[in-house]
Amino acid sequence: MEALPSSAGARPPLHVAIIMDGNGRWAKARGLPRTIGHQRGAEAVRRTVIGAVELGISHLTLFGFSSENWKRPASEIDDLMALLRFYLRSEIAELHRNGVRIRVIGDRDRLADDIVALIDEAETRTRSNVRINLAVALSYGGRGEITRAARRLAQAVKAGELAADEINEAVFARQLLTVDMPDPDLVIRTSGEKRISNFLLWQSAYAELVFMDRLWPDFTKDDLEDAIREFHRRDRRYGAAR
Repeated sequence: MEALPSSAGARPPLHVAIIMDGNGRWAKARGLPRTIGHQRGAEAVRRTVIGAVELGISHLTLFGFSSENWKRPASEIDDLMALLRFYLRSEIAELHRNGVRIRVIGDRDRLADDIVALIDEAETRTRSNVRINLAVALSYGGRGEITRAARRLAQAVKAGELAADEINEAVFARQLLTVDMPDPDLVIRTSGEKRISNFLLWQSAYAELVFMDRLWPDFTKDDLEDAIREFHRRDRRYGAAR
């Protein structure tokens, strides 16, 4: 396997974001319930966080459950929420011991009260950790995030707290859920689908997009390394001439 570049100019991306897709197809291909696919997907999350730490990535964002996923059958949503509860109760101590700072971005109003309490506890417990910043997008949608930010700014202008001509990209970005996070350098989507599905729309304006055929439950550190290699092959000009 080709080695990862080791020069100072080829360090791992500061922020990697992943659209974790393919749990259901993984299970269907094996004649298994979708729940098993989601369970194996949770194991892939564990491998990926460990791999990101080993590769020196400082920010990792995982798209766990979108605002559109609420349209899925109630039984599947119940299974996903049960898995989320299990993960929050069983994995946080280990993540904490490994220096992982956890945060959740998304619309918490749609989550059950006990899940919100578990999220609050995880965020508080790991707040001082600095080895890697792990953000999990739950009940998250990029359009909704942008809409809420615009609404807050409109309310501030109406209240006389802000002049309309003071609104610029930096002011707008401070209203987003990712206010204290760097924008992603690399966005990975698994399963072979080639779209970003309402994920970090504002933040990914200049991110490199890598689409992989691997279904999420099969995703490994090797796949993460492959995506980083592809990232380093890109010529990132941010709109400037070559």
